Amino acid sequence: MQRFARIARAQPTSVFIRRSFASNSSNERGTFTADGKQVVTMIPGDGIGPEISISVKKIFEADKVPIVWEDVNVTPILKDGKTAIPDEALHSINRNKVALKGPLETPIGKGHVSLNLTLRRTFDLFANVRPCKSIVGYKTPFDNVDSVLIRENTEGEYSGIEHTVVDGVVQSIKLITEEASRRVSEYAFEYARSIGRKKVTIVHKANIQKQADGLFLATAMDVSKAYPDITVEDALLDRVCLQIVQDPTDFSDTVMVMPNLYGDILSDLGAGLIGGLGLTPSGNIGRKASIFESVHGTAPDIAGKDLANPTALLLSSVMMLRHLKLEDHADRIQKAVLKTIAEGEFRTGDLGGKATNSAFTDAVIRNL
Repeated sequence: MQRFARIARAQPTSVFIRRSFASNSSNERGTFTADGKQVVTMIPGDGIGPEISISVKKIFEADKVPIVWEDVNVTPILKDGKTAIPDEALHSINRNKVALKGPLETPIGKGHVSLNLTLRRTFDLFANVRPCKSIVGYKTPFDNVDSVLIRENTEGEYSGIEHTVVDGVVQSIKLITEEASRRVSEYAFEYARSIGRKKVTIVHKANIQKQADGLFLATAMDVSKAYPDITVEDALLDRVCLQIVQDPTDFSDTVMVMPNLYGDILSDLGAGLIGGLGLTPSGNIGRKASIFESVHGTAPDIAGKDLANPTALLLSSVMMLRHLKLEDHADRIQKAVLKTIAEGEFRTGDLGGKATNSAFTDAVIRNL
């Protein structure tokens, strides 16, 4: 890795500090305790979030992962009429540089800004990394999915620039900048190189949105010139959607990179191919911090009933461990989670089983 080495892999440091703020000392790589453990911000989230967060903590403790959790509440507050993150959470993420986040609920309607969007903007989380890989032993229509998608995370249709022109006519502006397109493209090429993939696919609709997507495509193609070892191709979004559901192996050797909305749609489509969002990890990478998250909903209908599937948050925590270069712990936890699902005895209801969250968690611990 070159330019993004520090973004993609937060390096542990020899500067050790204690958990209490009186003796903590943070640097550009995060916060560490006196005995070498990294402090990570935990955002339990809403609905089933607190339950699946506890599962992660139990499994990390069982595997003796050198992590200390710092729980924070991100229930939004209003500052100068705008949705903002509470200062305690803001300072925690800024200090620790790494966070793990459960699902957050955003009310639908006027005046409500997505808290997920607020987090991305606040910490400039410009790249959303979404791998989708079939789980051996869990049968879906496809057994050979192995895709990696990188989504520009800060602009596009999600820029939030909307207004009413006249009654009954609303205009929403899609914002594409060369700067944002360049940094996410550079990250995609660096990521492809880091995981041994020799191709990057730029997904777009420049045939229709000639200026906006045209700028994204042209910028990504320009970036590709610095990576002669990686093949670059471009593909229209609708064709990619068609191809990936016909034969997912077409995308097993590439890293896809695309603007915001397309990534939102295509990443969920990929999740559907492997069994749903409950099995899909996600990481948001930024220069100020990185936040790993489960991307499924809050499931209020089963919240508090010990029925939630913690797999998505667990696999996201595995991504986080790799980001922190704790590869051995990441490998053990990932293998234990996948083995538990493959064995079938302790699958939760969303996977066709009858196990509780607690039973699934205990099974993963036994499989470590």
